[in-house]
Amino acid sequence: MTQESTPKDYAKQKRIKIHQPDASKADRFNPSNSIYVRAVTGLWTTVRRRIGWATMSFFLILPWLPWGDRQAVWFNLAEQKFHIFGLTIWPQDLTLLAALFTIAAFGLFFVTTYLGRVWCGYTCPQTVWTFIFIWFEEKFEGARNKRIKLDQMPWSFNKLWRKTAKHTSWILISLLTAMTFVSYFVPSREVYIDVFTLNADLSIYFWVVFFTFATYGNAGWMREIMCIHMCPYARFQAAMFDKNTYIVGYDSKRGETRGPRSRKADHKEMGLGDCIDCDLCVQVCPTGIDIRNGLQYECINCGACIDACDTTMERMGYDKGLISYTTENKLEDVKETIVRPKLIGYGVALTVMILVFVYASATIAPLRMDVIRDRNALYRITNDGLVENTYTLKLLNKTEQAQEYQLSMDGLEGYEWNGPKQVAIKAGEVLTLPISIAVDPGQLERTVTKINLVVDANIEGKAVTIKQESRFFGE
Repeated sequence: MTQESTPKDYAKQKRIKIHQPDASKADRFNPSNSIYVRAVTGLWTTVRRRIGWATMSFFLILPWLPWGDRQAVWFNLAEQKFHIFGLTIWPQDLTLLAALFTIAAFGLFFVTTYLGRVWCGYTCPQTVWTFIFIWFEEKFEGARNKRIKLDQMPWSFNKLWRKTAKHTSWILISLLTAMTFVSYFVPSREVYIDVFTLNADLSIYFWVVFFTFATYGNAGWMREIMCIHMCPYARFQAAMFDKNTYIVGYDSKRGETRGPRSRKADHKEMGLGDCIDCDLCVQVCPTGIDIRNGLQYECINCGACIDACDTTMERMGYDKGLISYTTENKLEDVKETIVRPKLIGYGVALTVMILVFVYASATIAPLRMDVIRDRNALYRITNDGLVENTYTLKLLNKTEQAQEYQLSMDGLEGYEWNGPKQVAIKAGEVLTLPISIAVDPGQLERTVTKINLVVDANIEGKAVTIKQESRFFGE
């Protein structure tokens, strides 16, 4: 090819089709269009599958792990307490749960700023379940081309049994998913036994059916629609991205101009880049995008197109990495900066929240006391001439065992305590205890005196003291 000739001229002579990128494709993601994902093998596919099976196994096994006389993780909504192994979170401690969600959010921000949407590609439940459904789809209906032909064929016994088997497997997986999810809120043994013996509460049946069809619809029918049109994370991820964020990127300088050729042909002489325009990167993409069109919010960073392209490059005898995990700066031959203010900010916020959560979890009180004054009368004078105030104590035993508590007061001398001074409370129970305190008026130096209601206990060999401030009113 002479210096004056162009790849187009050479292509006309050799009858080769050269693809010119189209920057403006209209309506690429019509929800009514089906995406047939092609199977692919490679490093990132293997990593994704192993992470997917690990997270799926963790989700399924966790409700069955025992912890004392209960399951290790149990969100007991009926009694308003969340058990997470040895930690019990009560409604009064929901700030811990809020801190946990905040840690998850900042962890997601930190990872996204550094590694892009790897959460979406490797650990998001929508992605994990979708690839599991696709695996069953391939087992019953065959590879991508066979599935396309099967959908185009008229109904027959062959098509009927394959479709029936596929959807049956989807429903069974969805049912298992739903029952496992419900088992986080209702003891797992009760869920499985009661549901299959028809002894479960109607609310349990409702949620099992609801989550079964939600899973079946999301992973079986909606798939890329969830990622492209419904997931809010795909929309606000741009706020965390910068030109040093790792993305799945196509090296256009190396790949263009793209076009088919034989393995033995000298594509440089033909004026072609390394991309042979096989479209495998598009066929293996679960959201149906063409990564060669540049960075797109629909990309979930799953790396399937990397494995497909590397396989093609290896077959052609070219260097791998035409599509790779890279950054915009690297693609533009600009120096990368890993440590940057945004990443440091997210890292510091994540570290602080983790430390706060660990400290709050370690210092969580095993007892809670609320003091309610009698508001109908500030005080009354007894027959003995004493000033008496009435209080209602609410004592919550937040431990897993029954406990005994000793009650007292400080802030006043010579007081009379009317009511029990020692009480026993079962695990997780709230005791409402009315008491009254009477004092000789001569002991009162002012009309309103600050006092502390005190509860002492010995819990697991440790002395625990809880104080709650209140007021004592006199003449």
